[in-house]
Amino acid sequence: MAREAGVSVATVDRVLNGRERVREDTARRVYEAAREVGYHAAALIEQRLKIEMPEIRMGFVLHKERQAFYQSFAREIAAAAKSASGVRTQLQIDFSASQSPSETAELLLAMADKAEVVAATAVNHPAITAAVSELKARGIPCFALLSDFAQGVREGYIGLNNLKVGRVSAWMIATAARGPGKVALFVGGHRWHGHELREAGFRSYFREAAPQFEVLDTLVNLETRQLTYEATLDMLRRHPTVRGIYIAGGGMEGAIAAVREAREPGEVVLIVNELTPESSAGLADGFVTMVNGTPLPELCRELVGQMIRVAGAGPSDLPGQVFMKQDIYLPESM
Repeated sequence: MAREAGVSVATVDRVLNGRERVREDTARRVYEAAREVGYHAAALIEQRLKIEMPEIRMGFVLHKERQAFYQSFAREIAAAAKSASGVRTQLQIDFSASQSPSETAELLLAMADKAEVVAATAVNHPAITAAVSELKARGIPCFALLSDFAQGVREGYIGLNNLKVGRVSAWMIATAARGPGKVALFVGGHRWHGHELREAGFRSYFREAAPQFEVLDTLVNLETRQLTYEATLDMLRRHPTVRGIYIAGGGMEGAIAAVREAREPGEVVLIVNELTPESSAGLADGFVTMVNGTPLPELCRELVGQMIRVAGAGPSDLPGQVFMKQDIYLPESM
């Protein structure tokens, strides 16, 4: 074990028996060496390491527990917290069933007794800002995830550059469409800050670079499958020359089903978000042209690192933004 860890036998003895304090990075090297050589007490070393580490209680409020994306999000948060070095993490992950600001605000406030630092996906609404302000007054900073909210109050934003995501989506439609025509855009609701930015980027690209396309009035789908399905079918019926559809938020399953029912593969350029079984199938059969993806493992590692920093050093005087690099999935990249 000493040879594998690159330390002395005496250091290994101190780690094994807890005789004296050993630097955390050294003790962790001994633990990794114990695992590597199959030492029977490796689990005991890991347990001792964790006991000596400070504990940080982290709270998370996400949306729609049954959606594949948010299930993956929760798993990646847990994985990032488990792999964090130098601390023990205790997680509380709650889910909001709807976009209701009052429901999300209630879940955020409930975190005051469960966590010392919080992160959430939420709409940008006065009720959310009030909840984040109350948490901050109690010394509990809150991070905004994926779509920004409570600007000037929250600790920071971590997610994609949503303005750029909208422009990339518009570029793909303009590039892949079979001739000029109309383009449709769905947002989850008017209170999603990220959706507003995606819409702004989407429309600005067409105004600037592809005026041969007409962007229709924005449709709100509340991120629900059935409403998106019905609205897409109705829109395709009323506008036969629709060349592209962009789903800026959730509800893509309904759009994929409607396009599959009403058009041939490739006839409509459909852009959706996040790689799930439904969007993967759409890419495979030609009804989805591109999927915008959030790099969840990288985002969650950044998030957990930021939460650990804030828990140790306190809230920042200059709340900022961390933009993750957008993943792009195409049929031929699968």
